Amino acid sequence: MNVKHNRRSAIKNILAGTAALTTSAMIPSLACASEAGLYQLKGDINHSVCRWCFNNLSLDELCQVAKQIGLKAIDLVGPKDWATLKKHGLDSSMCNGAEINLTDGWNSPQFHDTLVKNYSEMIPLVAKAGYKNLICFSGNRRGMDDETGLKNSTEGLKKVLALAEKHKVVLVMELLNSKINHQDYQCDRTSWGVQLAKRLGSENFKLLYDIYHMQIDEGDVIHTIRDNHQYIAHYHTAGVPGRNEIDETQELYYPAIMKAIKDTGFKGYVAQEFIPLQEDKVASLRKAVQICDV
Repeated sequence: MNVKHNRRSAIKNILAGTAALTTSAMIPSLACASEAGLYQLKGDINHSVCRWCFNNLSLDELCQVAKQIGLKAIDLVGPKDWATLKKHGLDSSMCNGAEINLTDGWNSPQFHDTLVKNYSEMIPLVAKAGYKNLICFSGNRRGMDDETGLKNSTEGLKKVLALAEKHKVVLVMELLNSKINHQDYQCDRTSWGVQLAKRLGSENFKLLYDIYHMQIDEGDVIHTIRDNHQYIAHYHTAGVPGRNEIDETQELYYPAIMKAIKDTGFKGYVAQEFIPLQEDKVASLRKAVQICDV
């Protein structure tokens, strides 16, 4: 595939407002409105997109696309790229860069010294830049039972939580599925993450509820959101199965999920984290945002 050519074409189309959406049998009104150039975001949901899903575009190009669609932020961006976001007037809705990786996390004391150092350096940077959320991970079990993982994570996170509170930064642990994508990951159930949040007892530790991941590992998405929304700071989307577009090709009905999120009074960000299969990836992003704009 000629990435450079596709990138240039995508930007040209999106900035001209001519990136057409395929007709949606599920939500035809959105498709028609977009094709007519009439669709305006309602403003009740703060929309974002994960940087890594659109690596075919430079960050500068993705920012241009985001602004045209109506997004307010880009997810999973570290300090070296914050200046680009600020240039375009976009928020860094979920900062990263302090974590070691997804497998070596707070549940293992052997990594605590490194993590405490990393987060102690990153938390003030996030605050100075005017951002709020900083991602973190439980890490893999490696034979560890749930209670030991909770105990270790609590002890480790308490070492940086006071600093996060001081700088008004929220440490946000992502819920990931351990069935398909991240085998052996410990924070693979909402109940485990909520238990950790209760033990820490701070508004500066919350969860990133990834709808794709939790549909795979536990299902019952809307009921879980309603019962645990006070512990959730952020949401990610993607289609199930496959982690692709969130349209009628997959099993989740995102308008209902988004309405449930809105009804909880949620004021944070919902970030698109699907891997687009369609050739026009920008059109897929636009359509996903519109589907989630309830």
